[in-house]
Amino acid sequence: MAEIPRRHGSRRPLRLAAALLTAAWTAAGPAFAGDPGRAAGPTPASRAAAPAAPDGAGPAVTDDLGREVRLAAPARRAIALAPHAAELVYAAGAGAYLAGTVRGTDYPPAARGLPSLGDGTRPSLEMATALRPDLAVAWQPALAAPLERMLAAHGVPVYYSDPRTLADIPAAIEDLGVLFGTAAAARRAADDLRRRLGELGERYRNRPLVRVFIQAGASPLYTINGRNALSDAVALCGGVNIFAGLSVPAPQVGLEAVLAAAPQAVVSGGPPAPELLAAGLRPIVIDPDLLYRAGPRLADAARQLCEGLEAVRGPR
Repeated sequence: MAEIPRRHGSRRPLRLAAALLTAAWTAAGPAFAGDPGRAAGPTPASRAAAPAAPDGAGPAVTDDLGREVRLAAPARRAIALAPHAAELVYAAGAGAYLAGTVRGTDYPPAARGLPSLGDGTRPSLEMATALRPDLAVAWQPALAAPLERMLAAHGVPVYYSDPRTLADIPAAIEDLGVLFGTAAAARRAADDLRRRLGELGERYRNRPLVRVFIQAGASPLYTINGRNALSDAVALCGGVNIFAGLSVPAPQVGLEAVLAAAPQAVVSGGPPAPELLAAGLRPIVIDPDLLYRAGPRLADAARQLCEGLEAVRGPR
């Protein structure tokens, strides 16, 4: 799932984020088929287990690109190339083993003091080399390609984290627990996250469906299709992403197309477009750092989203 990074302490416009979404998701290839109907709730991630390591070998997992990532020993100087990646590392109980992050990484607070490799779309090769990492946790191959070539030359593995469903997030936490040797703490965090998401799914499983427009950009209007964890969260809450079935990950859409799909609510990480409010859509505005980062705090965004959709439904 895409992220809206911060630049010089302020959030970028959502329309720029939509452009990043399109480029990143197009490069990522297929994930899960967007389903405009109701989700059944979080299920175990459908990633293949890495082959068993021979005696004496280090930890191994399979990342979100389906690649085996094998280390000689648990990671002790990792770099996180996306804000959500750093959040996942901390959730796995391995924050002490992060040596550097990228601009925009601001959670948990301890991450703010780590050395920065610069913009996540153009991480510094020099800084990465100076930090001497033994693992990189990245988001998109298209963004990490120049750095990955340098890392490969130094024998540094790259774990790609691109959660496309809610269930992928706790699975990623467990993967990182394996890679850092913090499996017990990671398993506790992953189980707690699954419990929270499961409770939300159970609470809203049989509620009337609410048709939702997810606004990823306001001028012009952009949305997202069903191949990402945010759309999965909408479904978990008993909502329907009206553009879930589109093939383009982050398409530009016209107001007429939005209104023709008859949404009842607009979900956004920033101010909804005035024309949507004028059309009578109920706004559900959530902190973009919660809404657009596919990390543990997406569960907090999902709770707020569920409460917002319930308000649209009205009294039981």
